[in-house]
Amino acid sequence: MASQKVASALAAIESTPHQATKLQEYNNLLNDIVASSSGDELAQDIVYYLDSILNEDISIVAARPLLDSFISVLQKFDPEVKIKVGQHAVTLLQTRATSAEEQDSQIREILAEAYESQEEYTAAARTLQGISIDSSQRLVSDEAKAKLWIRIVRYYLEDEDTTSAETFLNRIKNLPSKIEDHDSKLYFQLSQARILDARRRFLDAAQEYFNVSLAPGVDEGDRLVALSAAIRCAVLAPAGPQRSRTLSRLYKDDRASSVDEFSILEKMFLDRLLNADEIAAFAQKLAPHQLAVTADGTTVLDKAVIEHNLVAASKLYENINVDALGSILGLKSSPDMSAGEKAEAYAARMVEQGRLYGRIDQIDGIISFDIGSNGGSVSGGNLRQWDNGVQNLAEDVERVAGNITEQFPELATSQIVH
Repeated sequence: MASQKVASALAAIESTPHQATKLQEYNNLLNDIVASSSGDELAQDIVYYLDSILNEDISIVAARPLLDSFISVLQKFDPEVKIKVGQHAVTLLQTRATSAEEQDSQIREILAEAYESQEEYTAAARTLQGISIDSSQRLVSDEAKAKLWIRIVRYYLEDEDTTSAETFLNRIKNLPSKIEDHDSKLYFQLSQARILDARRRFLDAAQEYFNVSLAPGVDEGDRLVALSAAIRCAVLAPAGPQRSRTLSRLYKDDRASSVDEFSILEKMFLDRLLNADEIAAFAQKLAPHQLAVTADGTTVLDKAVIEHNLVAASKLYENINVDALGSILGLKSSPDMSAGEKAEAYAARMVEQGRLYGRIDQIDGIISFDIGSNGGSVSGGNLRQWDNGVQNLAEDVERVAGNITEQFPELATSQIVH
């Protein structure tokens, strides 16, 4: 209920016959309300004020300047007041929005900011969705559309609603013109990475995060955050040649050694077996969707580690008993399947998908790995171990040379000259 003073003032203004005088009195009253009211009383008085200026007795043409004045003061209110009066204004304008699209758009943007400050992200996104962008009354450029949709995508992602976020991301992709604004392009890349991440398309997500980490104009701290996200997604991706290439690209990045995930990245890149403590420490950095339980009862991380350790075992053994492999992989027997049978199932699936090369003798329970295809040498384990040692030594030398160049640039330059 409006205060008695405001109710009386509104009644007096509504009975004024002259339009110009009425509009001036409305503006004067708005200033008085803002100056004298606060909290719930302010919100109630503004609500009644809006009911008065947007009633059918006042044409929308005459109401537009009053709405402009209202918008200028709305920006100064506390979030709670913004939400209450902003919601009411949007509701009142629904039947007349086509004649006041610019004002409706501005009110919705202010209301969305208020929702954002209260961490009501879905409400903020839905508020912005109501902005008209395809009307003949108001020309909206492709760039403005992209910025609006990116903002909606970001809000939905804050509430982990990847389905709604992807809907608006696809609208941006379908725009006839490309995004030119640097910040918008960056937010688009980051949003795409987060959606791919949530969809468990980890290899694609790793690439997008890595692209963000290399983008110009990004703060160094944010670059490292994006690089860490890229490494986490690469670790969670299905083991195989594609993931190996991604791990190699990340491992060879000079910044990788400065992030917490470098230890597990290095072990995976070098095809070393991971132990339970390393896995537990890495799991603490993962988001809930990255620890989700899959159809076979294991988590995304569990499956990624098992597959990685299976590939690592293929580099150590030419053949192995399935029970021994199950023990190496840390698998536990269940009432319907032994650890060895689980190891065999994992290996069979990876061989079938072309992510592991080998043969399974189900009668003898032996898995024989195709050493040459798995990255070793067909001449035997000793030569394969020698090859891996040479590769590791070469990488260590390259890393030491890089550190020397960084610490003593004058020395490096003089050596090049001579």
